[in-house]
This record gives sequence, structure tokens and C-alpha cells, in this order.
Amino acid sequence: MSIYEVVQAAMHGQDPDKYLGLLHDDFQFVRHQSGNTMDKAATADMIRRMVASGGLAVHDQRCLYENGDILVEHSVMDFPDGTREAVMAVHMLRDGKIIRTETGATPVSK
Repeated sequence: MSIYEVVQAAMHGQDPDKYLGLLHDDFQFVRHQSGNTMDKAATADMIRRMVASGGLAVHDQRCLYENGDILVEHSVMDFPDGTREAVMAVHMLRDGKIIRTETGATPVSK
């Protein structure tokens, strides 16, 4: 199963642990909106909170490109704060896991 297939199954199944199991121990999430970088533990806390809120939904998720080094995906996401964004995610891979994720997001109306 490809990394994308696991990401897709985890997101649509609202299974944060399945997704978090894909993250390398040295994982970093670059938050371009705030300029901050989050490590695996901080990212796990954020994802678990969003899923637990019941307000996270993923629509129109698709893989644009994947090989052993990179996964590029696009989706439309509804967030717990009521916002919706078109999200481009670039996941750098190492040792079969996601080592770094950077996203670009554009607000869209519901």
C-alpha cells in the first residue's frame, strides 16, 4: 500500500493514529500561516484535537504525485473552527515515512 493510500484511509476514517504512524520520529510540519515549525508530538496533539472535535472533514482528496521521496496531494478540508480551505500538501519521505510536511492553503467558501 502506498503512503498516499494510508493517508487517505486515515483521513476518511478519522483515524489519527493510523496517520501518525506514518510520521518519522524526526518529523517536522511547517506552518506557513504562522511561520512556525511543529515536531511530531505537537503535530499529533493538533491532529488528535481536530479529529476529536468532530469538525474535521476531508473532501476531494487526490494524489498528484508520489514516489519514494515525495508525496504531493490536494484536498478541500473543513476545519473545526468552521473554515474551509483548499490544501496542497507536500510530504517529504524518508525510510518509508513522512519526515516533513509543508502545506499551502487557500480559503474557500462552503
